[in-house]
Amino acid sequence: MNDRVSVTVTDHIADVRLTRADKMNAIDPAMFEGIGAAIDALHPRKDVRCVVLSGEGRGFCAGLDMASMAGGGSGLSRIDRNDQGSILPQHVTWGWRNLPVPVIAAVHGVAMGGGFQIMSGADIRIAAPGTRFAIRELYWGIVPDMAGFPIWRGLVRDDVLRELVYTAREFDADEALHHGFITRIAEDPHAAAMALARDIAAKNPNAIRGAKRLCNMAHDADPLTMLEAETTEQIAVIGKAPMMEQVAANMQKRPAVFSDAD
Repeated sequence: MNDRVSVTVTDHIADVRLTRADKMNAIDPAMFEGIGAAIDALHPRKDVRCVVLSGEGRGFCAGLDMASMAGGGSGLSRIDRNDQGSILPQHVTWGWRNLPVPVIAAVHGVAMGGGFQIMSGADIRIAAPGTRFAIRELYWGIVPDMAGFPIWRGLVRDDVLRELVYTAREFDADEALHHGFITRIAEDPHAAAMALARDIAAKNPNAIRGAKRLCNMAHDADPLTMLEAETTEQIAVIGKAPMMEQVAANMQKRPAVFSDAD
């Protein structure tokens, strides 16, 4: 996308990496633009069935580049909202949640402030032991504003979230797992994420996309709306070619082969 983000698609998996390793992948205007461009480029791709998001170097993302922010590079200079209702600093988090395919974050080293929010946008978050986390914004006298709140409310208790936001204190992977911020801990989170992505990419891609839409609705929609949505998604896939291929592959004990055109 630019020198801040790389995207490689292999076997229907997009391997997205933050590539500002010399700055612990700290977020400057170019990083905002690079992540946003990666999300926008992946959104329409039918050949992509899962995304793995990680950071190169010693950490996932150290948060905002405060020197850049002090120079007016906070990202708030552009306040135009996209069709998802977010401005660019929110899109780099909320956009992962709204990609039509699952996103797995592989996190190591640090995920602080904006980096913590970007990580939170993934469907599934796998972290290395010893990873350090913080909702760091209050330390700098600002508030979290990168779409963390609409995601965190579905992950953790309200009082836990308030304590971590108000104090901006650091916490480790074990505490993050306990609270629900991460899904699990793995010695090699990127390898674990890629293995999980291969598993997901082997499933009926239309059913996976439908399941993600249902998961995205589940926190806020009323039960009757959810019942109708379940039926709608099922009608869209049942008896169709990808579903029949999935059944045949399972019965024949072979990998399923799906067409991106279905």
